[in-house]
Amino acid sequence: MEKYLSQLNEAQLEPTIQKDGPMIIIAGAGSGKTRVLTYRIAYLMNQGVDAFNILSLTFTNKAAKEMKERISTIVGSGEAKNLWMGTFHSVFAKILRFEGHHLGFPSNFTIYDTQDSQRLMGSIIKEMGLDKDIYKTKQIYSRISSYKNSLITVKAYFNNPELKEADAMARRPKMGEIYKEYVDRCFKAGCMDFDDLLLRTNELLTRFPAVLAQYQDRFRYILVDEYQDTNHSQYLIVRALADRFQNICVVGDDAQSIYAFRGANISNILNFQKDYDGVKLFRLEQNYRSTKNIVHAANSVIEHNETKLDKVVWTANDEGGKVKVHRSLTDGDEGRYVASTIFETKMNNQLQNSDFAILYRTNAQSRAMEDALRKREIPYRIYGGLSFYQRKEIKDVTAYLRLILNPSDEEALKRVINYPPRGIGQTTIDKLMVAANGYGKTIFELLENLDKVDIKINAGTKRKLSDFTTLIKSYQVMNETANAFDLAEHVTKTSGLMREFNKDGTPEGITRLENVEELLNGIKDFVEGQMELADASDSLAEFLEDVALATDLDADKGDVDHVALMTIHLAKGLEFNHVFIVGLEEDLFPSAMSMNTRSELEEERRLFYVALTRAEKQAYLTYALSRYRWGKLVDSEPSRFIEEIDDEFLEILTPTEERRINPMLSADIFGDSKSKIVNPNKIRYKPAKKPVLKKGGTAAKKEPEKFQVTTPKNLKPVAKTTAIDASNTNTNLFDSELAVGSLVKHIRFGNGEVLKIEGAGADVKAEINFQHGGVKKLLLRFAKLEVIG
Repeated sequence: MEKYLSQLNEAQLEPTIQKDGPMIIIAGAGSGKTRVLTYRIAYLMNQGVDAFNILSLTFTNKAAKEMKERISTIVGSGEAKNLWMGTFHSVFAKILRFEGHHLGFPSNFTIYDTQDSQRLMGSIIKEMGLDKDIYKTKQIYSRISSYKNSLITVKAYFNNPELKEADAMARRPKMGEIYKEYVDRCFKAGCMDFDDLLLRTNELLTRFPAVLAQYQDRFRYILVDEYQDTNHSQYLIVRALADRFQNICVVGDDAQSIYAFRGANISNILNFQKDYDGVKLFRLEQNYRSTKNIVHAANSVIEHNETKLDKVVWTANDEGGKVKVHRSLTDGDEGRYVASTIFETKMNNQLQNSDFAILYRTNAQSRAMEDALRKREIPYRIYGGLSFYQRKEIKDVTAYLRLILNPSDEEALKRVINYPPRGIGQTTIDKLMVAANGYGKTIFELLENLDKVDIKINAGTKRKLSDFTTLIKSYQVMNETANAFDLAEHVTKTSGLMREFNKDGTPEGITRLENVEELLNGIKDFVEGQMELADASDSLAEFLEDVALATDLDADKGDVDHVALMTIHLAKGLEFNHVFIVGLEEDLFPSAMSMNTRSELEEERRLFYVALTRAEKQAYLTYALSRYRWGKLVDSEPSRFIEEIDDEFLEILTPTEERRINPMLSADIFGDSKSKIVNPNKIRYKPAKKPVLKKGGTAAKKEPEKFQVTTPKNLKPVAKTTAIDASNTNTNLFDSELAVGSLVKHIRFGNGEVLKIEGAGADVKAEINFQHGGVKKLLLRFAKLEVIG
């Protein structure tokens, strides 16, 4: 046996050495599927399969790069370079570069990102004179994207009366015309959007049988990772390419199918065995990532789904700590709890910030977490925010680069024709657009022939347009011989961009310059990296494709130690020592938008399963009793997913928060002052049962006893709080419990020392020097203080 194969367990070894025929590997979370895929490719190559005949489709470019590096150590870097490996979009973009001419596209076509596509969509809606409140750009873009992923072409749309009727009912009868105009404009500009990379590949393989036969013969062994997340368009491409030799290996986990909103179809993996004859099924059920408590907790939740494949995920890892459940009063308190726990756990266990991740259902939830982390001075990074390549100054530079490569790129041209300002106004640009459409030419073709067309533009503006055209052409000449870095550096200097960025001496202006410098550094790094690859080019075209297909998580952010904040969808495929899943409340997670059908609810449950299985050592589930939504404080109920975890795997924490109820009258007037009077300021939340769920699934609201709030069961107090009775006018209380020099703890400001006490009765104030908040003056009847010394 090959030495590397000895690193596999028996369950992993079987699919690795299964050479021929269709096969499916059901791989539970943390079961080592990447290792199996990697070693299977190495095994095939060692068995004499040519690297050029292997196609491996991965979830991210980063995953492909890491797999290639591992394969290189086994078979040698020379052969590993010949593998076709990457995401669906990157691999099929490569095929379309070679074969796109069959469809009328140039080999240097531009790839539009979401922002480019939406800008073009907005222009079309405006030009057609449509109501932008009804024809909302993002909604129209999303709908057209879903059409493309479902292989509904413009022709198919107009042949489908149900679709047209549905759009008419939604007061958008012009949807078909917008779709047609968008497709025509992209074609005319020599551009494809992300969805086109799949749709056009399907068109290529369907309309040109010789091309299909060529790639069927080339890709004799096909491996697909994360098969549960493939959409209908991806599914058909894989079926077509694998149809001849049927040596297809798909890997996935139905329990981690969480991209239905992008068109992912879970039935692709559920029905794989019906699509091919003699399918061999393998299961990877041992989890190497998480502790027993986390694995069992995740299993107990996903068990509630009806649509699933049979498997039993288990682990030989340590028992580990139980999954901790924490309830907070508000989302602000929730953020402070998370930040404090990270701070204390990090200090007590000598951990890095990168050992922690905070996962949430929606991006809006990051604000409370950010505020709390900043106050604790804990560095963090939000994934999925504004990507580096989406920043204005970066888009400005790359628009120049795109225009050099593809002068038909209308969106790039409109972005830079008057930036930096060169006296070409919007009126002139509008005239150019109208004339270009009238002549059936691109705007750049019009600019090259301004003297030959009938267009009312004054001589001064014509000269400026001519100078701009000459500038772009000079860059195109340089592009024929220069590498991407030399050309980009020349463009930023001679186009006036650097001069424009330098004008602004504000911190924002300096940041923009630094970002452009970082872009150039990235291009330099790319060029040097390409020099090491056998079949790679350091050209501008290669770099722009690399940028267009990059994702936020592909970037290496390892230079700064930070806590990761991201939505659960982005956390797919990642792992962290400690994971906080926050906002576990009904209508938030599961989302109110995703509880209309059983399939939607089951997808939400799979999303929770993915979140929980990102944790290696410890998982925390947190929720708040109230949360701000659209500026209003709304009461919340604990998520049903907490209820679905077996009690034995949970440790439920309940802080002994005080409930402040200030009586309007003195209790003395109602009886003997010597009798025991209950001071409402001393009443605390009492432990009660775990939230009981109604049959419908949402937590049943139980009528609380007087002055009590029901909370989950098995509650273990975090700390015994000394209640400070500030409404009692007996100042002896402060002599015994709080005095100048006392050490106290506050939920927001941390530990502090009392500097001064002043006032009387209900107006007693304490001036306290806090470790994190500085000197604060607190009204004691409202302050949540714990006396610690």
